[in-house]
Amino acid sequence: MLQSLLVKDYMIGDHLAFSPSTNLLRAVHKLLEHGLSGAPVVDENNRLIGFISEKDCLKAALDASYFRREEGSVQDFMSKDVVSVAADSSLIEAIQIFVSKNFRCLPVVEGSRLVGQISRQDILRGLEKLRAARR
Repeated sequence: MLQSLLVKDYMIGDHLAFSPSTNLLRAVHKLLEHGLSGAPVVDENNRLIGFISEKDCLKAALDASYFRREEGSVQDFMSKDVVSVAADSSLIEAIQIFVSKNFRCLPVVEGSRLVGQISRQDILRGLEKLRAARR
């Protein structure tokens, strides 16, 4: 059953993404405003180049307290080794990543271009709807 379900059918296409030059405090505000635990970072061609998470933001706060640094930009603190999932991947592939890693959401890509995000909650909501529809 799950093998036939695709990431693109459960992802959020209207997603929050940051440019590398976004002010870190502005990014934190946007994450809180949207209720997200993180967001992709893209270049001017919408290619995925990083991910900024709550954890990255906390590291930045700690760094600022130790070194009395002013805030930086997203590129100063983002993770560059980003795990993503292809839009046409099966939902099982996304679930396997979520089970094996401590991520709450994943960028969804077509090639190297960002097309959306999928979260653990998106998958669970989708599975709940699927179960309800089969009753």
